[in-house]
Amino acid sequence: MPAYITGIGVFLPNQPINNTEIEKVLGQVGGKRSRTRATVLRSNGIKTRYYAVDPETGKPTHTNCQLTAEAVRELCRRTGFSLTDMDILACGTSGPDQLIPNHSVMVHAALGCEPCEAVSTAGVCASGLTAFKYGYLSVLSGACRNAVTTASELASACLRSSYFTADYQPSDADDEQAAARLSSDPAVALEADFLRWMLSDGAAATLITDEPRGGSVSLRIDWVEIFSMAHLADPCMYTGGDKFDDGSFIGWRQMDTPGEAARRGFFQLKQDARQLDELITKLGGETLTMLRERRGVTGDDYDWFLPHLSSEYFREPIAQVMAGCDFDIPREKWFTNLSSKGNVGSASVFVMLEELLNGGRLSPGQKLLCFVPESSRFTFGYTQLTVV
Repeated sequence: MPAYITGIGVFLPNQPINNTEIEKVLGQVGGKRSRTRATVLRSNGIKTRYYAVDPETGKPTHTNCQLTAEAVRELCRRTGFSLTDMDILACGTSGPDQLIPNHSVMVHAALGCEPCEAVSTAGVCASGLTAFKYGYLSVLSGACRNAVTTASELASACLRSSYFTADYQPSDADDEQAAARLSSDPAVALEADFLRWMLSDGAAATLITDEPRGGSVSLRIDWVEIFSMAHLADPCMYTGGDKFDDGSFIGWRQMDTPGEAARRGFFQLKQDARQLDELITKLGGETLTMLRERRGVTGDDYDWFLPHLSSEYFREPIAQVMAGCDFDIPREKWFTNLSSKGNVGSASVFVMLEELLNGGRLSPGQKLLCFVPESSRFTFGYTQLTVV
């Protein structure tokens, strides 16, 4: 039987934060303004984002679990869906509040609803899409009538200034040299400040059912494809471990004590910006070729393209790779809300989809292609949706 998206709920905490307010909310590292903030923000194109942080106290206002539960409640308010009818709850996130228990059972407890199947998926940006695929396949197979899938991020928890040391930014003596490097090589800007000025908080919840929703627009899920390219690359975005020049990777449990792992910075979120710059479009192009061959699709098949862009810096390189793969989609068919919502990681594609779905822009028969690249060890996800 078919499966449909019949509603999406989004929760973005507190008030939007503009570029001049970021350090007020997250704090200044070493008590000094960042030397690279302006360069990175100019490159990534984000104007506002959301943090689960009280701007006056700097204290967290929500846990990841709470963000996710609020998105599910918003879904129910929008659609009239009752949690007593929920068969499956599948939750994806880059950073749950704890290692054990898993994220989905914590969300189930926070919702306080009847027994259901609760599943968690791990990863970074693709974790929300893998949770979505679990719910989709469960409904598609007839194993259940419906599934609520979620994607959520609480990036601000590890972006606050207390998580960084003073040597995070260049000294006064290095300012001129650092500025020159940032201007000549945007990838260096990503390496220096990308994560702190890019990532933001929020959650999205998607209702998947075996019938379209009467009286409103629904999206038939035609397929979901996820490709891991980990065999071709070292870890690129990581936490809980550290990478060395020879490509070897050591996890925190290989240290003698948790304290040693913490002192060595194993629990900081890190990004190998040069590897990201080199491989994210190259490997993405390879998966696009595989997708075209597996599904028999081209760019001409789509009315809307929803790419999860971590930064506007990557928009043109992605477009060039798509054209080189004979998968060109005209720019006027692209839809993102990166500039206003920020990079919400695994939730971003669903935050985009919710805005498009509820914005009155979709017509029956239109086809959408959603694209989710993940840099942790280079996973790429795609899903095709048809408006009904």
